[in-house]
Amino acid sequence: MKEKIHDIIAASIYVKQQLLEDELIQHKIAAAVDVITTAFTNGKKVLFCGNGGSAADAQHLAAEFSGRFYINRKALPAEALHCNTSYLTAVANDYSYDVIYSRIIEGTGVAGDVLIGLSTSGNSANIVKAFETAREKKITTIGLTGATGGQMKPYSDFLFNVPSTDTPRIQESHILIGHIICQLVEEKIFGSILRDKL
Repeated sequence: MKEKIHDIIAASIYVKQQLLEDELIQHKIAAAVDVITTAFTNGKKVLFCGNGGSAADAQHLAAEFSGRFYINRKALPAEALHCNTSYLTAVANDYSYDVIYSRIIEGTGVAGDVLIGLSTSGNSANIVKAFETAREKKITTIGLTGATGGQMKPYSDFLFNVPSTDTPRIQESHILIGHIICQLVEEKIFGSILRDKL
């Protein structure tokens, strides 16, 4: 048992070590931070979507913006799109589960918004369709996936394809990347509050 625990921790560290050594991903994180900062500064919103554990991660990251990360500050307009269960179940029942996200993007998304989709395979049909709709509406798309990027790859303006095919290890790195983005966006927008307290 102890050896197995060690191996799982080591596997998680190995994936993160690859991210640490990947200058391209770090450059893309910085670029994504700038895009999200611009969206918030311009009064636009950041929307999140995912399925299962990735839906939980989407909700977690949205709350880091609409609540707070480190700084006591104004709320930022961010939302996980699966939280309205009446909408979700109605659309899934009346149309298809595949359009639960694309339909709400169609109805509420505007040019300049940002859509962040989390899918370990990169092949979640409802997220792919949401990204297609987002592109039509000039909404920036940020995909967090596993190694290949899957079907989300061609529809992602920024793709963070974690170098793993192991779902738990991918999800752990999605939260790492998401936390980095949340922290840096908060600092860029509200850094003066933090500086005033130092």
